[in-house]
Amino acid sequence: MQSFSSSQSNWLPSYYFTRAAFSVSWIATAILLGRQSGPAAFLLVTYPLWDALANLVDARVNGGLKANPSQALNVVVSTIMTLTVIIAVSSSTYAVLAAFGVWAIFSGLLQLYTGVRRWRLYGAQWVMILSGAQSALAGGFMISQSLGTTAPTILDIVPYAAFGAFYFLLSAIWLVVASYRKAQA
Repeated sequence: MQSFSSSQSNWLPSYYFTRAAFSVSWIATAILLGRQSGPAAFLLVTYPLWDALANLVDARVNGGLKANPSQALNVVVSTIMTLTVIIAVSSSTYAVLAAFGVWAIFSGLLQLYTGVRRWRLYGAQWVMILSGAQSALAGGFMISQSLGTTAPTILDIVPYAAFGAFYFLLSAIWLVVASYRKAQA
């Protein structure tokens, strides 16, 4: 593993805690206001937009988009998803869930790749690798649900966001504990 400055080594746990906090807030708002079409549409657009912005900031902190091709591609994919959701919310909830499914597959595979690449730099990225793989599988499930007869709602996306929050929180805690142990050794 390479050596990093203190501020850079603190970045990843802070980033993961921030991602977890956003997801928990998003879930709570979706549960409270998701039955209303306006707030639901706003939340559905916000989720991939946040992912694009978070990946952009993280890539820039870690050497830029050129040095982080999987995150650069994730920024593009999440931005396209944001625009797709803007269109899909006016079409049908089936279209929104299918779009989220496709996005979950792509962003999950890109997250998996980023986790593998970061393992060499930071170690302990198994949680992000697992999260990326599960995201891709969840995307397939969302697509299959979008083909069903029961009209999807934002609540069908909440479990996906909840697992994301859990994985980001677990990763942050894992890195903090590992850093603490290393400092104590």
